[in-house]
Amino acid sequence: MPLDPYLQAVRDQRLREGVRPLYEMTVAEAREADLASIKADRGEQVPVGEVRELTVAGAEGQLDARLYRPDGASGPLPVVLYFYGGGWTLGNLETCDGICRRLCAEAGVLVASVAYRLAPEHPFPAAPYDCYSALRWLADHASEFGGDPDRLAVAGDSAGGNLAAAVTLLARDHGGPSVACQVLVYPNVDYEADTPSSRENTDPCFFNRRSVAWYWQHYLASPADGASPLASPLRASDHSGLPPALVVTAEFDPLRDEAEQYARKLREAGVPVESTRYEGVTHGFFTMTGPLAAARKATSQVADYLRATLLSPPI
Repeated sequence: MPLDPYLQAVRDQRLREGVRPLYEMTVAEAREADLASIKADRGEQVPVGEVRELTVAGAEGQLDARLYRPDGASGPLPVVLYFYGGGWTLGNLETCDGICRRLCAEAGVLVASVAYRLAPEHPFPAAPYDCYSALRWLADHASEFGGDPDRLAVAGDSAGGNLAAAVTLLARDHGGPSVACQVLVYPNVDYEADTPSSRENTDPCFFNRRSVAWYWQHYLASPADGASPLASPLRASDHSGLPPALVVTAEFDPLRDEAEQYARKLREAGVPVESTRYEGVTHGFFTMTGPLAAARKATSQVADYLRATLLSPPI
């Protein structure tokens, strides 16, 4: 399909203005530009019943976190732990605020996000162990804020999807907590993946193969770390016993093929999987809920999946 008209307009504007790709910036510049772009495209703030700032246990210290409660909800609610994207290098709690609000309001569940440590200051495996520690903390403390520790889910976009997948491996192999489902939005799942989509998507106006390499360069202390299943979940020797998954991909995304390979790998291991490719859009579209209809459709699909999987009976 052709590029979505809004994204085509974005591309044309970036060409006119000579906007530099993030991988040509310093890390500090890229963090600032990434957050500004996401804020510009996320649309109006979706109201929820409550937003609470938390501190949770990370792998090596306390981490800032944020909890979203749906309006009018009562009783113990499922808890979705959401990991923001940004190539393990960019991102913060504000980056995913729009998505967390939408999922909370539409799915009727508690949503938590955690400020895991970023590379290059804290390279792999700091992020997956922080995220797993946060999941364990939520399971232990869920009842204190009206959450149900028996209905936990993980979700994330891009590097956040990578971390969600890694957390399910850690939870399976380290005795819990039990994870009811996982939502992986265009996740990176294989270091140095060489796929048709990674070779085809080279447009410097959008996330491309050079972007992927730039993030991995910051994330891994050594290229050898890329072989770890916690960095490359596709390379895990066993995918059985992992939670049901929803995998969302984008047509014009270098990560498209590896994410869809991961969906197939899970399915082959007996894991229930739903997989949807959104046509005409690029990597990063999921957070563009202001101007992009496909983003609103995708976030509603994720909310529907979480509601159907976690809420019984639905509210």
